[in-house]
Amino acid sequence: MADVILLPGKEKRVWSGHPWVFRSDIARTKGNPAPGDTVRLTASNGRFLAMAVYNPASQIALRILSHREEPIDDAFIRQRVHEAVEYRRAFADLTSCRLIFAESDGLPAVIVDAFGDVLVMQCLCLGMEQYKDAICDALMDEVHPRGIYERGDVPVRELEGLRQVTGVLRGTVPDRVMMEENGVKFWVDVKNGQKTGFFLDQKENRAAIAPFVKGKQVLDCFTHTGSFALHAAKFGAAQVTGVDISEFACDCARENAALNGFDNVDFVAANAFDYLKEQCALGAQYDVVILDPPAFTKTRAAVEAAARGYKEINLRGMKLVKSGGYLVTCSCSQHMLPGQFKDVVLSAARDARVRLMQVEYRTQGRDHPILPAAPETQYLKCGIFRVDK
Repeated sequence: MADVILLPGKEKRVWSGHPWVFRSDIARTKGNPAPGDTVRLTASNGRFLAMAVYNPASQIALRILSHREEPIDDAFIRQRVHEAVEYRRAFADLTSCRLIFAESDGLPAVIVDAFGDVLVMQCLCLGMEQYKDAICDALMDEVHPRGIYERGDVPVRELEGLRQVTGVLRGTVPDRVMMEENGVKFWVDVKNGQKTGFFLDQKENRAAIAPFVKGKQVLDCFTHTGSFALHAAKFGAAQVTGVDISEFACDCARENAALNGFDNVDFVAANAFDYLKEQCALGAQYDVVILDPPAFTKTRAAVEAAARGYKEINLRGMKLVKSGGYLVTCSCSQHMLPGQFKDVVLSAARDARVRLMQVEYRTQGRDHPILPAAPETQYLKCGIFRVDK
């Protein structure tokens, strides 16, 4: 097996527990490893550090699999899948759950989401592509799904030297799957929906709004297919308005509302920035405003511009909340750190001349576990604040 040797001092990042090694940290290779190979990672003095998959074409040239010198084979991969699923058995509904969360589960760049009796898989790095069959076989044994569908239609695969691909990996997969989350039913478009078809990371946060929406007027911006809006309706809101720029998403949300028999929720196809501005001009007021936008930045360089966008929607959202009401505000931008996002929200509060009381400051659900040594694994921020004017 080939070795990859780090520059002096670069082993500290590996010892700290971070699962990535960057191309710029590598001194040399020994044994001519090919892209995608599993290699031994060593310090500059020859000390063994980890087993990793290698891709010199990627900025993240090494993704660590194990800190023990052991065979990386199908049996190893099956054990990692078993551990990931077994962890979730303790607390999660395995028909509405992220079963594998990449580096956090020791399976770098591999995502598997469960929707009903169908699994959706993404493999986003070259080194793990060779283990897809082993992962699928293990999942079939662990949770016995009707089928597994691959959503490899992700540009990042091309950066790894992989083609974008979609298709059935195991069993049979319908175009749409019905899933239940916190007692709310959703149709999930596993073949064409965003990412894997539905955003499971907010599941626990959506449940957390229950005490604040009963009998209330609720505005849910960036609603997508209605996830927060329909939870508010389920939890007894008097009236809910969901807003999304996509008419298709709104149509899906309306279908999900009908699926649940909700008649207290409406959906509006509009640019949420414009809608918030118009509602402020009209003097509208809501008991609860929910802001769950898509990521405003994919890079560190764009964080400042993203912060301006977050501040604008939070400023307007706060103005629309009645005194004593609640703002639920989220960011899924990985490069916007939790403290930075809170600073943006506080800046918006100062400009809106409101007093915020923090009720909760949450992150992604437990099925998206966080590695303290890798801040990149904590990307979701969700603040619930009482707004006093």
